[in-house]
Amino acid sequence: MISAFAVWLACGSALADKRVALVIGNSAYKNAPRLANPVNDAGLVGGMFRNAGFDTVEIKLDLNASEMRRSLREFAARTRDADMAVIYYAGHGIELDGSNYLVPTDAMLETDGDVLDETIALDRALYAVEPAKQLRLVILDACRDNPFAKTMKRTLASRAIGGGLAKVEPTSPNTMIAFAAKAGSTASDGDSRNSPFAVALTDHLPKPGLDLRKAFGFVRDDVLKKTGNKQEPYVYGSLGGSDVPLVPARPAAAAGPQANPQDSVRKDYELALQAGLREAWEAFLQTYSEGFYANLARVQLKKIAAEEDRTAATEKARLAEQEKARLATERAQKAELEKAAAAAKAAEEARIAAEKAKQIEQAKAEAAERDRKAAEAAAAKSLAEKRAIEKAATEAAAKQAADKKAADAEGRKIAALSPPPSDPPPGDITKSVQSELRRVGCLASAADGEWNSAAQRSLTLFNKYAGTQFDAKLASVDALDALKAKPGRVCPLVCNFGFKADGDQCAKIACRAGYRVGDDNECEKIQEKKPVATREDSRKRDQDRKGAESTAPKSQASGQMICNGGGCRPVAKGCRIERDSRPGSAGMSQVEVCN
Repeated sequence: MISAFAVWLACGSALADKRVALVIGNSAYKNAPRLANPVNDAGLVGGMFRNAGFDTVEIKLDLNASEMRRSLREFAARTRDADMAVIYYAGHGIELDGSNYLVPTDAMLETDGDVLDETIALDRALYAVEPAKQLRLVILDACRDNPFAKTMKRTLASRAIGGGLAKVEPTSPNTMIAFAAKAGSTASDGDSRNSPFAVALTDHLPKPGLDLRKAFGFVRDDVLKKTGNKQEPYVYGSLGGSDVPLVPARPAAAAGPQANPQDSVRKDYELALQAGLREAWEAFLQTYSEGFYANLARVQLKKIAAEEDRTAATEKARLAEQEKARLATERAQKAELEKAAAAAKAAEEARIAAEKAKQIEQAKAEAAERDRKAAEAAAAKSLAEKRAIEKAATEAAAKQAADKKAADAEGRKIAALSPPPSDPPPGDITKSVQSELRRVGCLASAADGEWNSAAQRSLTLFNKYAGTQFDAKLASVDALDALKAKPGRVCPLVCNFGFKADGDQCAKIACRAGYRVGDDNECEKIQEKKPVATREDSRKRDQDRKGAESTAPKSQASGQMICNGGGCRPVAKGCRIERDSRPGSAGMSQVEVCN
C-alpha cells in the first residue's frame, strides 16, 4: 500500500483543476450500537484526499441530523466553482421503498415514517455535488445491517425496508455512486481498524492517471479477496470516453526545483500512521529501512506489539479465571484448585505487566510523534526561510538585469540620437573638483576655478583620508569621479581658534560670564589681577607730569574756548584759534578758523 502512494504524492501540487471533498464518519449512534470503523475510515480516506492535493477537504465526525444538513449545504456552496467534487460517507444507511437514506447519530426511527424526518436522503448528497464541472462522485461505505429493522414499527404493511442499500441510477452526467457492497447486500467492517472497502479505496484511487472506473475495479477485486467473495463493491452511473483519474498523471519531466525526497518518506509515514496496522508499518520498513522515519516506524511497531501482548495476556487471564471458576463449581480436588488459582494469578500478573509495557510503549510512541512534528515544523520553517531568501535574491537579480538592459537600451538610443560628448573645459573640471572637495569637507575656500595652493592642499587631504593617490598639482576627471562617489564628509572638520565643530559646521564657542576661551580652545575662568605700585612706575609718572606741565598746550580741534565781546564759548569741532592778521587789527585778537 505504501509504495503505491509514493508515486502519487509527488504530483499533487502540480494540479490545475479545483477539487473539493467532504468526508463524514458516523460511529457514536445514540439509539443503536456504536460502530467501530466509520470514524477511523473517515480519517484514512480524508487523509488520502489531502495527500492527493485536494484544494479543500472537510472531515466531519459523528454528525446529528441538523449538522449533516448544514455540512451538505456548505459543501454545495464550495462545489459551484469546482471541477471535481467528492463525498465519502461511512456509517449506517437504510433503504425504504427503493430510496436510500443516510442515518445521523441522533436518529431514533421508532416507525418507518420517521425515516423521512430523521435521516438524510441520498438525493441530498447528489444535489451537493451537482455543481461540479467535470466529476461528481459519492462514495457510500454504509451498506451495513439496519440496526433499527427489528424495533421499527411499520405504519404500512406494504412498505418495504430492505437490507443494505437499493440500486440507484444518477440522472446527472459525469456522476458516479460507489457502494461498499452491491445493492441489497451488506458490507463488512472487518477485523482491523479500517474496513476492507476503505483500505482498498486508499490503495487504488490516488494512483496518478488511473481512470476511476478501473480504480474501482481494482477496489472490487481487493474487497472480494479480503472478504472471501462475501462482499462485492459496486459502482452506478457512467462517464464519458475519456479517462477520468482522481489524480492526473505525473508529467514526464517536472520543471522547476525537484521535490525533497524526504517529503515522500514523510507522507508515506503519515499514511502508515493513519492505517495503524502492523502490515502498514512492515511495508513501510521494507521500503525505508534506515533513517529518521524508519526509527519512528519501529517505535510504532513496538507499540502495536505491546498492544497485542496486552490483548493476549488479558485473554489468557480471562481463560484462567474461567478455568478456576469451573473447577470451583465442579468441586475439583484441592490440588487442582490450587493449580488453577496459581495459573490464574500468574496470568493476571502477566496481564498487568503487559498493560504496563503497553502504556510505556504508548508513551514512547506519543513522545516520538511530538518530536517528529517539532522536527518537521522546524525543517519546514527553515526551508520556507531559505526559499524566501532565494526568491528575494532571484527577484533582485532579475530586476537588476532588467534595469541594466533598459539602461543599456536607453543609452544606445541616446547615443544614436546625440553627438558624442566632448570633454569639459579644464576650467569647469577645476571648479567641479573644488565644489566636490568643499562637499566632502576638504576645502574651506570658495570654488573659484583657480587651482591654487589651497586647492592642492585640499586634494592632498582627500588622498590622505580617502586612500587615493591623485596628483594634487592638477584637477583631473578621475579625481572628480572619485569625489562624486563619496556620499558624505571625508576630511575631518577643522575649526579656527574660538570655534568648535557642530556637525558639518564650525560654531563659535560661547563662554558664560566670568569665563573666556583659553589656549586649549576651551572655556576657562578669568583670573583677576590687582595693580602693584613700584618705584619705577612712580618715577615714570612724576616725569610724565612734569613734562606735561612744562610743555605749551597744543592747538586742538576741540576743547578750546574763544572769547569776544559777547562772552566765551567752546571752539566748534574741526575748528581752531589763530591770531587775527587782517589789516587794521592790532594782531592781538583771536579768530576761529574752520577748515
